[in-house]
Amino acid sequence: MDRIRRNERMAAMTKMLSDAPNKIHTLSHFCDLFGAAKSTMSEDIDILRQVVKSFGLGELETVTGAAGGVRYRPTMGREQAIACIKELCGTLSCKERVLPGGFLYFSDILSMPDVVSRMGMILAGKYYQEEPDFVLTMETKGIPVALMTAQALGVPLVIARRSSKVYEGSAVNINYVSGSTGRIETMSLSRRAVKENQKALIVDDFLKGGGTAKGMVDLMHEFSVKVVGLAFVMATAHPAKKRITGERALMILEEMEDEEITAKVRPADWLYE
Repeated sequence: MDRIRRNERMAAMTKMLSDAPNKIHTLSHFCDLFGAAKSTMSEDIDILRQVVKSFGLGELETVTGAAGGVRYRPTMGREQAIACIKELCGTLSCKERVLPGGFLYFSDILSMPDVVSRMGMILAGKYYQEEPDFVLTMETKGIPVALMTAQALGVPLVIARRSSKVYEGSAVNINYVSGSTGRIETMSLSRRAVKENQKALIVDDFLKGGGTAKGMVDLMHEFSVKVVGLAFVMATAHPAKKRITGERALMILEEMEDEEITAKVRPADWLYE
């Protein structure tokens, strides 16, 4: 193989690191791949780290130890994240999107890959230090943003269903009280989906009373899995007291009623921290 130039190495490394977020790539792997010395690769990584930082493209982190190396973590700066969510709030704050029962139509937003990718990046950025083993969501509308969050974290996505499927084998089924309707619902998860003592990040699209989220927390307890966070695209301002605590939502939905009901959506307070 011809000698590989630095700009070629860095372009290839950028592609490999961004395609596998939060995955550790060893220095030896890059040395063998590009036929370069460790000192040379260390210099390349330092340059790449500065470029990523300067342009706000995420973080390039060096991991020490026997199994150490370098990994790329997609992140979004606070100002950029707030601007992104504010733009979404402006799009969603209109009476045409208000649905009966205090809900808001935003399924079209959750169908836009570029939008949900940014949502997933913002949510994942708050849970890197928790090191979840997988992201859990409830079918079906929460799947897009949960998948993008899992991709940014570099972990699998696990989907709880409303009924068990034959092709998933034996399953654990629990009953929970829906926070929005007050009815008893069923939640199911295959026994092979997760393992004991793992850590889960729960991600869903909408939080009102918190019944479904509480159901997912209880489901994880059945598997002896620790829940390290609860994240949502949107939460209602009322009721203020949910069935869960410690949740993070990107947007807060408030209903304002004058002559007719309109929707007011604002960025969540934690985004400003």
